Amino acid sequence: MKLFYDFHIHSCLSPCGDNDSTPNNIVNMALIKGLNVIALSDHNTGRNCPAAMAVGKKNGLVVLPAMELTTSEDIHVLCLFERYEDLEKLEACIAKRRLRIRNKPEIFGHQYIMDENDEIVGEEEDLLIVSSGVSVEEVAVLVKGFGGIPVPAHIDKQANGIVGILGAFDYGLGFEMIECTVGSGVNLPQLTNSDAHYLWDIAEAEHFIEADTCSAHGIFAALRRMCGEGSNETDRSR
Repeated sequence: MKLFYDFHIHSCLSPCGDNDSTPNNIVNMALIKGLNVIALSDHNTGRNCPAAMAVGKKNGLVVLPAMELTTSEDIHVLCLFERYEDLEKLEACIAKRRLRIRNKPEIFGHQYIMDENDEIVGEEEDLLIVSSGVSVEEVAVLVKGFGGIPVPAHIDKQANGIVGILGAFDYGLGFEMIECTVGSGVNLPQLTNSDAHYLWDIAEAEHFIEADTCSAHGIFAALRRMCGEGSNETDRSR
């Protein structure tokens, strides 16, 4: 079946995310846009994923747990998971290595942790938009080891993109999929996401994947098939 997606959305837990980007608001906007599946992917954390996943389940939207990891080289890598428990293990791993700098909300923005009723249940005190302490040479193996799919994010952008920082795409790093909004010249399956930091930036129902079922398991299996089929498979546009 054809499933419209946006696998790169930030919530109010990302300091650069809008405070209106709460679990309920994100899910409802995705539904308004006509999407079938999204991934919540805050910087170096997934702690708003449980709330978003619960809201999505109530409203018929599949929400994959995810994280946008920042490598030691300042490269952003989207880390997609089927199960939150696996994302938790990755977060626990990088929590031991992540650079610790106290957040200044008046400069960088608040980092709110929310429940499924959009109530604030905590605030991350350490700044999240910092190095995870994981190098680009090890990130793919690390994420795959916890059951995830590592996807270099917005590789067509100079800032935080793997090509802009390294100068070229290195196929030896173990990535099997990329995120890009235009043709990249990289011979790997491609996802096109919004990288939304505001509700109105969430993608329209334009890009889709083919999956057997509209479930986290079915969608993740479809993504794995795309990785396995290499350059012969990409997302599709309506």
